[in-house]
Amino acid sequence: MIRSPIIPDAPKAITKGVPLKLLINDPAIECLALNIVYVYRQFNVDAFCTQAKSGLEALSLMERGKHVAVALKSNLPQNYTQAITIIMNSLTPEEAFTEEFGLSGFFYLPHSFFISEYGLDKENNGGEDPFDVSMDAMFKLTKRFTAEFAIRRFLIEQQDRTLAHLEKRLNDKCPNLRRLCTEGTRPKLPWGKRIQSFVINPQPTLPFIEALKDDESLFVRRSVANHLGDIAKDHPQIVFTLCESWLEQGASDEVKWVIRHALRYPAKQKNSQALSIRNAAKI
Repeated sequence: MIRSPIIPDAPKAITKGVPLKLLINDPAIECLALNIVYVYRQFNVDAFCTQAKSGLEALSLMERGKHVAVALKSNLPQNYTQAITIIMNSLTPEEAFTEEFGLSGFFYLPHSFFISEYGLDKENNGGEDPFDVSMDAMFKLTKRFTAEFAIRRFLIEQQDRTLAHLEKRLNDKCPNLRRLCTEGTRPKLPWGKRIQSFVINPQPTLPFIEALKDDESLFVRRSVANHLGDIAKDHPQIVFTLCESWLEQGASDEVKWVIRHALRYPAKQKNSQALSIRNAAKI
């Protein structure tokens, strides 16, 4: 019987008392290996599994993702383009976004780390710049999981090029890709590498916020609101001014929801301007 790429079952949501790191466990590693060998027959499944499972128990979720990515690097062609092509070919078919997908997408965390760890340095790619190959891989991955963690290193090291690629996805039909434009660029994404330049100056990301504030997908709008929430912690007046301008322009109910969600932190701090704007944004 021919086996196609699959991903393991996972809970629909975080379960109290069950560590998230268990999403990347021995069965997940074995599944990943079989997905790879399905498209790359030379893959040494036993060597990969032995390396990937070694020392796994002591690692956190994100550490496990990086650890497995290192094992992939050791057992795939050393040329980055060749290796990432194999990895992308091993993905399951594109999934239309649904929140019912739950936590199963974390199976792809090692794939994300492979891109961020090895996808910027031309020395990993025979002297050729791997940037465009990596961006394409992240967009493919986003249709199955997310590249919000992987893309942050690209934004830190090659900000203008990365923002230019994301700008082209603002009107993409896939909500996951539109969301990447705001979630991947969040200054203080939970679990993600902080983008200090955006913490200091959030202006480069504001056009993405403006473009997606009334997106048809709540999944995207929630990301817009959380991004604004990050900015509000360091630059509240920027967020207040932006939200007030939306209200003056006749904000839709969807945008009013974004405003209220974005201002939760300063409102909890009893900031009078935040409380006033949230009150004005009631539906």
